[in-house]
Amino acid sequence: MKNLIIVTGGSGFVGSNLIKLLLEKTNKKIISIDNYSSGSKKNHIKNSRIRYITSDTSEIENKLIKFQNEIHSLFHFGEFARIFKSFEKFDECLKSNSIGTNAVFKFCLENKIKLIYSATSATLGNNGKDKNLSPYAFTKSKNLELLENLKKWFNFKYEVIYFYNVYGPGQIKKGSMATVIGIFEDQFKSKKPLTVVKPGSQSRRFTHIHDTVNICYEAWKKNKCSHYSITHSKSYSIIEVAKMFKRKIVYLKKRRGERYASALTKISLNNKVFRRYGKINLKDYVSSFIKS
Repeated sequence: MKNLIIVTGGSGFVGSNLIKLLLEKTNKKIISIDNYSSGSKKNHIKNSRIRYITSDTSEIENKLIKFQNEIHSLFHFGEFARIFKSFEKFDECLKSNSIGTNAVFKFCLENKIKLIYSATSATLGNNGKDKNLSPYAFTKSKNLELLENLKKWFNFKYEVIYFYNVYGPGQIKKGSMATVIGIFEDQFKSKKPLTVVKPGSQSRRFTHIHDTVNICYEAWKKNKCSHYSITHSKSYSIIEVAKMFKRKIVYLKKRRGERYASALTKISLNNKVFRRYGKINLKDYVSSFIKS
């Protein structure tokens, strides 16, 4: 019986929260593979069912070859995941999102392992044209195209989940990989002005981490070989979010690759997208945070 789940990026924000849910909902063993470029050992969970392996995803076959007959499924969340930084760290983005992800796809295909892949809303805006706004969006969109072809050529089994600006406990608050909400929380606690990238009117659909990982689990359990989006019905501009914290606001200059609207999933791939909406509202979350 195959009783092992692999989570790439298992020491990151989304991956570590997913592992907590899998421990709660299943009796399977889990291996996390992470190179700790943005993940942290602080996110490790002490549990006899978990094993942590330090590695790039490009080495996944070498790291997992002795487990290949035990693996039930693989959540691939271990990719480079920041739009603006993908210009500055193009090589890192390419190595992770193209070379590393191709190695993951190949490993799953050859060993008949079910894949759950984290896609991004960054590829969906402007009727799909935003996929060319940044190296990050481009590599992610090409991975979706490859999955479509692997399904057509080899009947490859996978689920795709589109993430929308995930926030909540465990998010990164400092450094180049920090989330918008994480940055605002850190600035609020430090009693510093909140920094908003111009023009501030760019809108996002912020989705709580608990809603996000619950949909990941749903997709894994239903096993329909489908595409899912997990977002929130309400969108906010960045300046609206900053004002929720009731602090002084200062503006930063515009950045390359910046999206100005957070599109609901509308893509030209051959899969129906099942839309799921989060239950946790950002405004309520922020209100609770500033009172804590």
